[in-house]
Amino acid sequence: MQTLRAALVAAIAIVALSVSIRPCGAEENSRLALTIAIDGAIGPASASYVKSALAKAAERRAEVVVLRLNTPGGLNTSMREIIADVLASPVPVIGYVAPSGAHAASAGTYILYATHLAAMAPGTNIGAATPVQIGGAFPGLPGAPDKDGKDKKDEPKDAMSAKATNDAVAFIRSLAELRGRNADWAEKAVREAATLTANGALQAKAIEFIARDEAELLKQVDGREVEVAGGKTQRLATKDATREAIDPGWIARFLAVITDPNVAFILLMVGIYGLIFEFMSPGLIGPGVVGTICLLLGLYALNLLPVNYAGFALMLVGIGLLAVEAFTPTVVVGVGGLIAFVLGALMLFRIEAPGYTLSWWVIGITTAAFAAFLVAVLGALRRAAKGPVLTGAQAMQGLSAEVLDWSGTSGHVFANGERWQARGAEAFSSGDRVEVANIIDLTLVVRRAPVTGEGGSV
Repeated sequence: MQTLRAALVAAIAIVALSVSIRPCGAEENSRLALTIAIDGAIGPASASYVKSALAKAAERRAEVVVLRLNTPGGLNTSMREIIADVLASPVPVIGYVAPSGAHAASAGTYILYATHLAAMAPGTNIGAATPVQIGGAFPGLPGAPDKDGKDKKDEPKDAMSAKATNDAVAFIRSLAELRGRNADWAEKAVREAATLTANGALQAKAIEFIARDEAELLKQVDGREVEVAGGKTQRLATKDATREAIDPGWIARFLAVITDPNVAFILLMVGIYGLIFEFMSPGLIGPGVVGTICLLLGLYALNLLPVNYAGFALMLVGIGLLAVEAFTPTVVVGVGGLIAFVLGALMLFRIEAPGYTLSWWVIGITTAAFAAFLVAVLGALRRAAKGPVLTGAQAMQGLSAEVLDWSGTSGHVFANGERWQARGAEAFSSGDRVEVANIIDLTLVVRRAPVTGEGGSV
């Protein structure tokens, strides 16, 4: 009996020990290295994706997040949102420019400098972080040629340009100092649009590692100490970490589609056209519903993008003038509407950031569609003016009618498929054929229809 009790106690102890050991082993083997991929222009969709991904990494207590970059740059507001999320992340973020042939230009350079550790794949490059100016390069702005045709990149004469450049320099230098990277080259990347290859960036101490792939990168960063949000120092254990990519989700994909300036512009135009057709044909439900949905989506997208409201107002004025032209043709109003619309479309976006420019093809096709609509309306109205009158008193004159009943100088006649009150200067009998001479206050003035020699009516 005692032997049985001892065996039972030993079994319980073994089970308890195995249960206590398994979570430790599971925790040790459950180290996660989550990957966030930014491919293409940086905008509201990218910022939303990074924010949700970093929150998910914190919830899952990931060991590290690899932020893979391949971008020409993007919007300043979205870039700053991403940097703020990276700086506030409790999970270390490794910036990684990959795959080979990728680049992290403009806004991508700032984000790379903000990450806890920076790496690049062979055959990649970073830099060209000069702020994009409003409306392109004008004389006096960085990158604009002087009278001799020479670039004057580091001599901004425009106050706004100098202000934007100095702010960008201070921002990227603060990131470089925070992460212990080359602040002088960072300033050069902003002021002179300097770039570096992977080897050059490593030698200039703009990055810490060069890795062919993520597996090699995780082996290289293993054991490094980084300071995360809150001033905590964390030693990375990534050598055998499980790698997993974070899917952007349908919301980020949807935002990426509608915040493309060309898509937003097209949605806006489809919405306006849909409402115009709805007003012209009130019985049609489809155009109004589709137009309302597209218009709301277009306005939502424009709210997320750097819109010049003066350009937007010019577009609305142009569309309004075209609508006025459709109802009161003057040609001058229509041409003025087309000019206002084109100018508004060209001014619609305040900053021509990489990936956020409005295509000339989209503007041209939309303008051509408006012009075709205008020509079609004017042509239809001109043909209607030259054609025979089909309605009103003028259309009734000379129309043949049949007398239904008659008493004295008035009675009723059947004309144009309807029963009418009528009056005349002579007496008629039921069944007589008469002709409408005029119409006064919904009463037809009739006369006897002239007849030919054979008795037929003329």
